Amino acid sequence: MSNNNLVSRAKMGDRQAFAALYTTYKDSLYRYAYFKLGNAVDAQDAVSNCIVEAYSGIALLKNEQAFQGWIFRILYRECCRLLRDNISRRVEERLDDHEHLPSHDSHLAPELSEALATLSAEEKDIVLLSVVAGYKTREVAGMLGLNHSTVRSKLSRALAKMKNFLE
Repeated sequence: MSNNNLVSRAKMGDRQAFAALYTTYKDSLYRYAYFKLGNAVDAQDAVSNCIVEAYSGIALLKNEQAFQGWIFRILYRECCRLLRDNISRRVEERLDDHEHLPSHDSHLAPELSEALATLSAEEKDIVLLSVVAGYKTREVAGMLGLNHSTVRSKLSRALAKMKNFLE
């Protein structure tokens, strides 16, 4: 069954259709969240919250073909929310304890984490969606609401920036 057909059925309340969509996208969603957030626990939380929000709001999705971009935008917003919450919590802890925070657990190679850290938030999103999640630049452009040629050039510059850092 096609994704568009599954989305149509899910919009009408078919739980099995939504479960099939989840199965199709769960690995890509998790990979994106993991690389965006840097640890497994936060990535799992982000994907879980994304799925709950997507399930409750799928009836409002107007275009079945937009599902992929729509669910990634939900995940993107959830990752940003978790990052903001983590930063706020860390600032409060630092103010309360007056001690340095321990570094958070990350399964990324330290060099890759450092190279990703040299990128702007938008560049990092483009690299993660393109390289890690495996989406084409046209798909990334749709997800992020950018022009396709802008995504291509930003991806090229971001990868060059990472390459220069790693050399």
